[in-house]
Amino acid sequence: MSFALVIDDNRHTAEALCQMLKLWGIAARPALGPGAAMIILKQETPRLICLDINMPGVDGFEVLGYLRREPRLAGVPVLVITSDDQPETRTRALQAGAQDVLIKPIMPDALEEALRKSGLLAGG
Repeated sequence: MSFALVIDDNRHTAEALCQMLKLWGIAARPALGPGAAMIILKQETPRLICLDINMPGVDGFEVLGYLRREPRLAGVPVLVITSDDQPETRTRALQAGAQDVLIKPIMPDALEEALRKSGLLAGG
């Protein structure tokens, strides 16, 4: 089954984003941090990854680097989610291979636009 993987160390944020993705018919699963995400990613390939940047231990930029180096996952669109609205953070994420950057709290219209740009919804 095709699904989106939401990687965030905050359970509430991860579950809320999973619920928003369901509004557009995208099944989503939360992974509470990079360790949980790696367990899932070793077994399955999602159609989309939503990735928090600011996590303890391994940060989202390290995870994004891994995703882009791993041949099986390199083509999966990654939407970076962060509370850091600094232009440098956005630029760094896009240069590292993110499809788009969404600032928390994530608004449904911003998520919908990012999904369209990623080709996951019609009209992108």
